[in-house]
Amino acid sequence: MTPQDSITPDNRVSLVGLGPMGLALAEALLAKGHSLTVWNRTPEKADKLVALGARRARTVADAAAASPLTLVCLQDYETMYRVFDPATSALANRTVVNLNSGTPAEARAAAKWSAEHGVDYLDGAIMVPPPLVGDPNAVFLYSGAPDVFDSHRATLASLGDPRFLGADVGLAVLYNTALLEMMFATMNGWLHATALLDSANVSAQQFAELALGWFMPTVVGYASLAERAAALDAADYPGTFGTMTMNLTGLEHIARTSEEQGVDTELPRLMKEIAERAIAEGHGSHSYLSVYEVFRKAVPRG
Repeated sequence: MTPQDSITPDNRVSLVGLGPMGLALAEALLAKGHSLTVWNRTPEKADKLVALGARRARTVADAAAASPLTLVCLQDYETMYRVFDPATSALANRTVVNLNSGTPAEARAAAKWSAEHGVDYLDGAIMVPPPLVGDPNAVFLYSGAPDVFDSHRATLASLGDPRFLGADVGLAVLYNTALLEMMFATMNGWLHATALLDSANVSAQQFAELALGWFMPTVVGYASLAERAAALDAADYPGTFGTMTMNLTGLEHIARTSEEQGVDTELPRLMKEIAERAIAEGHGSHSYLSVYEVFRKAVPRG
């Protein structure tokens, strides 16, 4: 019996795509003892992995045929189709876990494409940067058929903490988009606020000492957000601690101060306009959470 024969099928994983994130995935799998086959359009990117024990596939079909599970870490869904279209027969009766970025509609189309070729499919999203891949607390999101996820949970756990979100295959990428929106909106708020203080020659470091110490526990503390989420589900927005009309005054001050200080005004003006829309829709006496009702409806475009 050869060493390859002694490897159980569940231990075999193939990985397609060796950008920075793909390389991190590969190293984590090798570190956890998986038999890893890799393919990349530029074969030289696999050199380090081969030295660590990975097998370099000559073609993407060879990579797919080598394992019951193929992880895909390419630029987008269209790239996935382009790469795998010549190799669909090798994917039949196997599982593909796609870790590309895109939209829920693209995820559902990929699941349909997979079903047409006899492929079990999960859509996924990586919620950490490459250096954290492999950490047991690194969050990975998955959606699709529950039995497919259960079959490969142990392997996926080698990459981090696998969170299964449900049978709707579009959920992983939708969660990913929502979480990234939170990140970018928070970062933009922090950066704009820091620019305001910079206009008065206050350093970012000096501002951060006060601002982040106030912001994190007061505004985005876990318990606070969890309690507020329940209010969103119940559409319950009492203005006990401040109404939307009161908050609009603060937003107007931010916009006017930004203009006075020579700082970009686009973001504060947008926030002010959103508050004005909420008031126009009847939420003037409600709390700032009532902006949620504005966000739930797309704005008609002329």
